[in-house]
Amino acid sequence: MTERLATGYRDFARHEARRSTLYAELGAGVAEDAELLGWLDGLPVGKRQPNLVFAAYRLVAGTPSGWAEFETTLKDRRDEIEGVMLERRTQTNEAARCAFMLPLLAALPQPIALLEVGASAGLCLLPDRYGYDYDDGACRLGAGPPVLACRTEGSPPLPQALPEVVWRAGLDLDPIDVFDEDRVHWLELLIWPGMEHRIETLRAAVEVARRDPPRIVEGDLTTSDLDALAAEAPRDATLVIFHTAVLAYVPRDGRAAFRERVDRLGATWLAAEAPDLLDFEPHPNLMALARDGERVAMVDGHGGYLSWG
Repeated sequence: MTERLATGYRDFARHEARRSTLYAELGAGVAEDAELLGWLDGLPVGKRQPNLVFAAYRLVAGTPSGWAEFETTLKDRRDEIEGVMLERRTQTNEAARCAFMLPLLAALPQPIALLEVGASAGLCLLPDRYGYDYDDGACRLGAGPPVLACRTEGSPPLPQALPEVVWRAGLDLDPIDVFDEDRVHWLELLIWPGMEHRIETLRAAVEVARRDPPRIVEGDLTTSDLDALAAEAPRDATLVIFHTAVLAYVPRDGRAAFRERVDRLGATWLAAEAPDLLDFEPHPNLMALARDGERVAMVDGHGGYLSWG
Protein backbone atom coordinates (compact mmCIF):
# COMPACT_ATOMS: atom_id res chain seq x y z
CA MET A 1 0.00 0.00 0.00
CA THR A 2 2.87 2.40 0.74
CA GLU A 3 4.12 1.95 -2.82
CA ARG A 4 0.71 3.07 -4.09
CA LEU A 5 0.94 6.12 -1.84
CA ALA A 6 4.47 6.81 -3.09
CA THR A 7 3.26 6.66 -6.67
CA GLY A 8 0.43 9.04 -5.87
CA TYR A 9 2.78 11.58 -4.32
CA ARG A 10 5.21 11.26 -7.26
CA ASP A 11 2.39 11.87 -9.70
CA PHE A 12 1.23 14.83 -7.65
CA ALA A 13 4.73 16.32 -7.72
CA ARG A 14 5.22 15.76 -11.45
CA HIS A 15 1.80 16.76 -12.74
CA GLU A 16 -0.67 18.37 -10.34
CA ALA A 17 1.84 20.58 -8.51
CA ARG A 18 3.55 21.91 -11.62
CA ARG A 19 2.48 25.47 -10.70
CA SER A 20 3.72 25.29 -7.11
CA THR A 21 7.46 24.75 -6.84
CA LEU A 22 7.21 24.23 -3.09
CA TYR A 23 4.44 21.62 -3.26
CA ALA A 24 6.23 19.79 -6.07
CA GLU A 25 9.30 19.60 -3.81
CA LEU A 26 7.29 18.42 -0.82
CA GLY A 27 5.37 15.83 -2.83
CA ALA A 28 8.58 14.40 -4.26
CA GLY A 29 10.11 14.27 -0.78
CA VAL A 30 7.19 12.42 0.80
CA ALA A 31 7.24 9.90 -2.07
CA GLU A 32 10.76 8.83 -1.06
CA ASP A 33 10.33 8.94 2.73
CA ALA A 34 9.46 5.46 4.01
CA GLU A 35 8.67 6.71 7.52
CA LEU A 36 6.15 9.31 6.35
CA LEU A 37 4.58 6.89 3.89
CA GLY A 38 4.11 4.38 6.69
CA TRP A 39 2.47 7.05 8.83
CA LEU A 40 0.13 8.07 6.01
CA ASP A 41 -0.74 4.44 5.35
CA GLY A 42 -2.06 4.17 8.91
CA LEU A 43 -4.51 7.04 8.44
CA PRO A 44 -8.07 6.68 7.10
CA VAL A 45 -8.16 6.50 3.30
CA GLY A 46 -9.63 9.98 2.88
CA LYS A 47 -6.92 11.59 5.03
CA ARG A 48 -3.78 10.81 3.03
CA GLN A 49 -3.88 13.28 0.13
CA PRO A 50 -1.08 15.84 -0.34
CA ASN A 51 -3.20 18.97 -0.14
CA LEU A 52 -4.64 17.95 3.23
CA VAL A 53 -1.20 17.09 4.64
CA PHE A 54 0.40 20.32 3.44
CA ALA A 55 -2.49 22.59 4.47
CA ALA A 56 -2.64 21.00 7.93
CA TYR A 57 1.11 21.52 8.30
CA ARG A 58 0.77 25.18 7.33
CA LEU A 59 -2.06 25.70 9.85
CA VAL A 60 0.10 24.29 12.64
CA ALA A 61 3.60 25.47 11.66
CA GLY A 62 3.36 28.01 8.83
CA THR A 63 4.60 27.62 5.28
CA PRO A 64 7.93 25.73 5.18
CA SER A 65 10.95 27.00 3.24
CA GLY A 66 11.46 23.60 1.64
CA TRP A 67 11.69 19.86 2.13
CA ALA A 68 14.29 19.90 4.91
CA GLU A 69 12.24 22.15 7.17
CA PHE A 70 9.00 20.35 6.29
CA GLU A 71 10.40 16.89 7.04
CA THR A 72 11.90 17.89 10.38
CA THR A 73 8.90 19.85 11.62
CA LEU A 74 6.35 17.28 10.46
CA LYS A 75 8.13 14.52 12.33
CA ASP A 76 8.51 16.71 15.43
CA ARG A 77 4.88 17.91 15.46
CA ARG A 78 3.18 14.98 13.78
CA ASP A 79 0.50 14.52 16.43
CA GLU A 80 -0.67 18.15 16.10
CA ILE A 81 -0.70 18.00 12.32
CA GLU A 82 -2.45 14.64 12.28
CA GLY A 83 -5.12 16.05 14.60
CA VAL A 84 -5.86 18.81 12.10
CA MET A 85 -5.96 16.29 9.23
CA LEU A 86 -8.45 14.08 11.04
CA GLU A 87 -10.67 17.06 11.91
CA ARG A 88 -10.65 18.90 8.58
CA ARG A 89 -11.38 18.20 4.93
CA THR A 90 -9.97 19.38 1.61
CA GLN A 91 -12.93 21.60 0.82
CA THR A 92 -11.23 23.81 -1.75
CA ASN A 93 -13.86 26.29 -2.95
CA GLU A 94 -12.62 27.65 -6.29
CA ALA A 95 -15.04 30.34 -7.44
CA ALA A 96 -13.06 30.70 -10.69
CA ARG A 97 -14.54 27.39 -11.86
CA CYS A 98 -17.71 29.33 -12.58
CA ALA A 99 -15.91 30.62 -15.69
CA PHE A 100 -15.99 27.24 -17.40
CA MET A 101 -19.45 26.38 -16.07
CA LEU A 102 -21.01 29.63 -17.29
CA PRO A 103 -21.41 28.72 -21.00
CA LEU A 104 -23.33 25.57 -20.04
CA LEU A 105 -25.51 27.35 -17.49
CA ALA A 106 -26.36 30.21 -19.82
CA ALA A 107 -27.34 27.81 -22.63
CA LEU A 108 -30.02 26.07 -20.56
CA PRO A 109 -33.71 27.05 -20.59
CA GLN A 110 -34.00 29.97 -18.19
CA PRO A 111 -34.53 30.53 -15.34
CA ILE A 112 -32.39 27.96 -13.57
CA ALA A 113 -32.26 26.45 -10.07
CA LEU A 114 -28.75 25.53 -8.91
CA LEU A 115 -28.01 22.66 -6.56
CA GLU A 116 -24.32 22.06 -5.89
CA VAL A 117 -23.12 18.88 -4.19
CA GLY A 118 -19.87 19.12 -2.27
CA ALA A 119 -20.61 22.83 -2.03
CA SER A 120 -18.16 23.77 0.74
CA ALA A 121 -18.91 27.49 1.36
CA GLY A 122 -21.09 27.71 -1.76
CA LEU A 123 -18.93 30.12 -3.74
CA CYS A 124 -19.62 28.26 -6.99
CA LEU A 125 -23.34 28.79 -6.42
CA LEU A 126 -22.97 32.48 -7.34
CA PRO A 127 -22.12 32.49 -11.08
CA ASP A 128 -24.55 35.33 -11.78
CA ARG A 129 -22.86 37.61 -9.24
CA TYR A 130 -19.29 37.58 -10.59
CA GLY A 131 -17.59 39.31 -13.50
CA TYR A 132 -15.99 37.38 -16.39
CA ASP A 133 -13.22 38.10 -18.86
CA TYR A 134 -12.75 35.55 -21.62
CA ASP A 135 -9.64 35.72 -23.80
CA ASP A 136 -8.29 39.05 -22.57
CA GLY A 137 -11.39 41.10 -23.23
CA ALA A 138 -12.85 39.28 -26.23
CA CYS A 139 -15.95 38.60 -24.15
CA ARG A 140 -16.81 40.38 -20.91
CA LEU A 141 -19.85 39.88 -18.71
CA GLY A 142 -20.99 40.97 -15.30
CA ALA A 143 -19.12 43.07 -12.80
CA GLY A 144 -16.54 42.44 -10.15
CA PRO A 145 -14.75 41.93 -8.01
CA PRO A 146 -13.97 39.20 -8.55
CA VAL A 147 -13.54 39.19 -12.32
CA LEU A 148 -12.82 35.63 -13.41
CA ALA A 149 -10.39 35.41 -16.34
CA CYS A 150 -10.48 32.39 -18.63
CA ARG A 151 -8.56 31.50 -21.80
CA THR A 152 -10.51 29.45 -24.33
CA GLU A 153 -9.86 27.19 -27.31
CA GLY A 154 -12.18 25.44 -29.72
CA SER A 155 -14.89 28.12 -29.98
CA PRO A 156 -17.00 27.47 -26.88
CA PRO A 157 -20.49 29.02 -26.90
CA LEU A 158 -19.62 32.02 -24.76
CA PRO A 159 -22.79 33.58 -23.31
CA GLN A 160 -24.20 36.98 -24.21
CA ALA A 161 -25.76 37.40 -20.79
CA LEU A 162 -25.49 35.95 -17.30
CA PRO A 163 -27.87 33.13 -16.39
CA GLU A 164 -31.05 33.91 -14.45
CA VAL A 165 -30.73 32.06 -11.16
CA VAL A 166 -33.98 31.99 -9.17
CA TRP A 167 -33.02 29.40 -6.55
CA ARG A 168 -29.73 28.07 -5.25
CA ALA A 169 -28.69 25.65 -2.53
CA GLY A 170 -25.78 23.40 -1.69
CA LEU A 171 -25.25 20.03 -0.05
CA ASP A 172 -22.10 19.20 1.91
CA LEU A 173 -21.01 16.79 4.63
CA ASP A 174 -19.53 19.75 6.52
CA PRO A 175 -20.87 23.10 5.31
CA ILE A 176 -18.63 26.14 5.68
CA ASP A 177 -20.12 29.35 7.05
CA VAL A 178 -18.68 32.30 5.10
CA PHE A 179 -18.79 34.37 8.31
CA ASP A 180 -16.57 31.89 10.16
CA GLU A 181 -13.09 33.44 9.87
CA ASP A 182 -11.34 30.26 10.99
CA ARG A 183 -13.03 28.16 8.31
CA VAL A 184 -12.40 30.77 5.63
CA HIS A 185 -8.73 30.87 6.66
CA TRP A 186 -8.64 27.09 6.13
CA LEU A 187 -9.91 27.62 2.59
CA GLU A 188 -7.01 30.03 2.04
CA LEU A 189 -4.52 27.45 3.30
CA LEU A 190 -5.84 24.95 0.76
CA ILE A 191 -4.54 27.27 -1.98
CA TRP A 192 -1.01 26.31 -2.95
CA PRO A 193 2.02 28.54 -2.44
CA GLY A 194 2.88 30.17 -5.74
CA MET A 195 -0.79 30.70 -6.62
CA GLU A 196 -1.52 33.66 -4.36
CA HIS A 197 -3.75 35.29 -6.99
CA ARG A 198 -6.29 32.60 -6.13
CA ILE A 199 -6.42 33.92 -2.56
CA GLU A 200 -7.47 37.33 -3.89
CA THR A 201 -10.26 35.68 -5.90
CA LEU A 202 -11.35 33.64 -2.87
CA ARG A 203 -11.53 36.68 -0.62
CA ALA A 204 -13.49 38.68 -3.18
CA ALA A 205 -15.93 35.80 -3.69
CA VAL A 206 -16.39 35.43 0.08
CA GLU A 207 -17.32 39.12 0.27
CA VAL A 208 -19.93 38.57 -2.46
CA ALA A 209 -21.31 35.56 -0.59
CA ARG A 210 -21.50 37.46 2.68
CA ARG A 211 -23.86 40.01 1.14
CA ASP A 212 -26.42 37.24 0.52
CA PRO A 213 -25.10 33.84 1.64
CA PRO A 214 -26.22 30.79 -0.33
CA ARG A 215 -27.98 28.14 1.72
CA ILE A 216 -25.78 25.10 2.37
CA VAL A 217 -27.43 22.04 3.91
CA GLU A 218 -25.53 19.33 5.77
CA GLY A 219 -26.08 16.07 3.95
CA ASP A 220 -24.77 13.22 1.82
CA LEU A 221 -25.05 13.37 -1.97
CA THR A 222 -25.45 9.59 -2.18
CA THR A 223 -28.61 9.48 -0.04
CA SER A 224 -32.14 10.83 0.09
CA ASP A 225 -30.63 14.09 1.39
CA LEU A 226 -30.18 15.01 -2.27
CA ASP A 227 -33.78 14.20 -3.14
CA ALA A 228 -35.12 16.26 -0.24
CA LEU A 229 -33.13 19.34 -1.18
CA ALA A 230 -33.95 19.02 -4.89
CA ALA A 231 -37.66 18.87 -4.03
CA GLU A 232 -37.42 22.45 -2.74
CA ALA A 233 -36.44 23.87 -6.14
CA PRO A 234 -39.19 25.74 -8.01
CA ARG A 235 -40.85 23.54 -10.61
CA ASP A 236 -40.86 26.26 -13.27
CA ALA A 237 -37.05 26.50 -13.28
CA THR A 238 -34.49 24.21 -14.90
CA LEU A 239 -32.95 22.19 -12.07
CA VAL A 240 -29.16 21.90 -12.40
CA ILE A 241 -27.26 19.53 -10.14
CA PHE A 242 -23.54 20.18 -10.43
CA HIS A 243 -20.18 19.54 -8.82
CA THR A 244 -16.49 20.25 -9.34
CA ALA A 245 -13.63 18.05 -8.05
CA VAL A 246 -15.88 16.13 -5.66
CA LEU A 247 -16.11 12.54 -6.88
CA ALA A 248 -12.57 11.62 -5.82
CA TYR A 249 -13.85 11.77 -2.23
CA VAL A 250 -16.87 9.55 -2.93
CA PRO A 251 -16.53 5.73 -2.88
CA ARG A 252 -17.13 3.99 -6.21
CA ASP A 253 -20.51 2.54 -5.17
CA GLY A 254 -21.50 5.97 -3.85
CA ARG A 255 -20.74 7.56 -7.23
CA ALA A 256 -23.06 5.07 -8.92
CA ALA A 257 -25.80 5.77 -6.38
CA PHE A 258 -25.42 9.51 -6.91
CA ARG A 259 -25.69 9.23 -10.70
CA GLU A 260 -28.82 7.11 -10.36
CA ARG A 261 -30.41 9.71 -8.08
CA VAL A 262 -29.64 12.55 -10.49
CA ASP A 263 -31.22 10.55 -13.32
CA ARG A 264 -34.36 9.89 -11.27
CA LEU A 265 -34.65 13.56 -10.38
CA GLY A 266 -34.65 14.52 -14.07
CA ALA A 267 -32.13 17.29 -13.46
CA THR A 268 -29.50 18.60 -15.83
CA TRP A 269 -26.22 17.18 -14.54
CA LEU A 270 -23.03 19.22 -14.92
CA ALA A 271 -19.72 17.84 -13.69
CA ALA A 272 -16.09 18.91 -13.78
CA GLU A 273 -13.92 16.08 -12.53
CA ALA A 274 -10.81 14.07 -13.24
CA PRO A 275 -11.71 12.39 -16.56
CA ASP A 276 -11.42 8.81 -15.29
CA LEU A 277 -13.98 9.52 -12.57
CA LEU A 278 -16.49 10.25 -15.33
CA ASP A 279 -15.41 7.21 -17.38
CA PHE A 280 -13.34 9.23 -19.88
CA GLU A 281 -9.73 8.86 -20.98
CA PRO A 282 -7.43 10.04 -18.16
CA HIS A 283 -5.48 13.29 -18.50
CA PRO A 284 -2.56 14.23 -16.20
CA ASN A 285 -3.34 17.94 -15.97
CA LEU A 286 -6.91 18.74 -17.02
CA MET A 287 -10.41 17.95 -15.80
CA ALA A 288 -13.29 16.84 -17.99
CA LEU A 289 -16.38 19.05 -18.19
CA ALA A 290 -19.50 17.00 -18.85
CA ARG A 291 -23.19 17.64 -19.38
CA ASP A 292 -25.51 14.72 -18.60
CA GLY A 293 -22.59 12.31 -18.79
CA GLU A 294 -21.25 13.52 -22.14
CA ARG A 295 -17.89 15.28 -22.25
CA VAL A 296 -18.11 18.74 -23.82
CA ALA A 297 -14.73 20.24 -22.87
CA MET A 298 -11.45 19.87 -21.04
CA VAL A 299 -10.76 22.46 -18.38
CA ASP A 300 -8.14 23.63 -15.94
CA GLY A 301 -9.16 22.76 -12.40
CA HIS A 302 -8.61 26.33 -11.23
CA GLY A 303 -10.90 27.82 -13.87
CA GLY A 304 -8.40 29.60 -16.12
CA TYR A 305 -8.66 27.45 -19.25
CA LEU A 306 -11.53 25.99 -21.28
CA SER A 307 -10.95 23.80 -24.36
CA TRP A 308 -14.26 23.09 -26.07
CA GLY A 309 -14.97 19.88 -27.94
